[in-house]
Amino acid sequence: MDDLRPSSGVAAGLAPLFPPGLQAIYGECRRLYPDQANPLQVTAIVKYWLGGPDPLDYISMYRNVGCPAQDVLEHWHYISLGLSDLYGDNRVHEFTGPEGPSGFGFELTFRLKREAGETAPPTWPAELMQGLARYVFQSENTFCSGDHISWHSPLDNSESRIQHMLLTEDPQMQPVQTPFGHVNFLQIVGVCAEELQAAQQWNGQGILDLLRGLHVAGGPWLITDMRRGETIFEIDPHLQQDRVDKGIETDGSNLSGVSAKCVWDDLSRPPEDEDDSRSICIGSQPRRLSDKDTEQIREALRKGLEINSKSVLPPISSQRQSHDQPQSRKDSLESESSAAIVPHELVRTRQLESVHLKFNQESGTLLPLCLRGRLLHGRHFTYKSINGDTAITFVSTGVEGAFATEEHPYAAHGPWLQILLTEEFVEQMLRDLQDLGSHDEIKLPKEYSWPDKKLKISVLPDCVFDSPLQ
Repeated sequence: MDDLRPSSGVAAGLAPLFPPGLQAIYGECRRLYPDQANPLQVTAIVKYWLGGPDPLDYISMYRNVGCPAQDVLEHWHYISLGLSDLYGDNRVHEFTGPEGPSGFGFELTFRLKREAGETAPPTWPAELMQGLARYVFQSENTFCSGDHISWHSPLDNSESRIQHMLLTEDPQMQPVQTPFGHVNFLQIVGVCAEELQAAQQWNGQGILDLLRGLHVAGGPWLITDMRRGETIFEIDPHLQQDRVDKGIETDGSNLSGVSAKCVWDDLSRPPEDEDDSRSICIGSQPRRLSDKDTEQIREALRKGLEINSKSVLPPISSQRQSHDQPQSRKDSLESESSAAIVPHELVRTRQLESVHLKFNQESGTLLPLCLRGRLLHGRHFTYKSINGDTAITFVSTGVEGAFATEEHPYAAHGPWLQILLTEEFVEQMLRDLQDLGSHDEIKLPKEYSWPDKKLKISVLPDCVFDSPLQ
């Protein structure tokens, strides 16, 4: 269990006793808060490196007076310590030298509006930050500015509409260089479900800019107000059409893929043997994606967040280049080889004549975004199943490196299906899937079919994907 206590030692002249990584972050905090040398801290009683459940050693909590000149409210400022390398002795993070990122390369911050009469900061943000840190440590996925986090619950366990998060650079904390690498500070920003959806459909940075422009929604420093009862689109109804919809049309969407409830079937023929992995049956033992396919999907998702002049699916990687050099955690999302596909791997690519895609409602409502925000802008979009290793990647004709082609638009590597859609077919699908993009309730199951293209899509209730049999 966490313990709340004031930090000690900084003002008593014991700073040299602090680990260098910790001292570097404390130095940046002292620059910002010179009159709060001993802030309140939530600290993990049993440290993560001693078997405790919480990866963050400390969360410091400061009282920020705001900035009246910029109309910034007084608030509480939370700063994590533990996602970066505090110690440099490999107890938590692998020490890779001072040139790269320290640990995961960032710490989390959070700004919470101070309510009238509050004399001490609420401690629930510390547990929220620990939860995010556990995700980072367990998944080895890092966060970046503009990322969105689906939380599906009020951040403070109240009845608040603030149930999701965006991430951005902290407006005051400056990156620090430690003996163990550099550290950036990513600020958590609480948002409503409608704002998260807009960030998914357009991009996180665009929604963050809209939040900065509205004082009641965060203002310049993006301060979270858990009592905010209106979304930015209710505060200013013109934002959706004038900014978000036009932004998607102009810029496309930065969302390159999602974890989803989905399966696909090859309708061309029944399976002939155990090696035919045309269909992943829900509830059955799923076939595993190969390491090569997994690396390509990861790299595709990572590169999809980058704005490139031309979208490229990286080649399927060959075997690991080196077995005697340990891989850094930060390399876990990187393609381990840029080698081209060797001939024997081409045999594993199967062209399919007809396919049936199945999504739950949440995944299905993202299809218009996939088509309009991604494929019409020459990009790709991947659904990765949460129930197994099934993956469905939609690609446009402008994406290089795909194994689906215009001649064979449906192709599979084991449980990974790629579907290449021409611009003309995308436009047709958008017209036919128009009801998925509306806010009206959809009666399930819902089926869409394009017989001339030999493609069928079904949107099904969640219970279908959660049941033992399909």
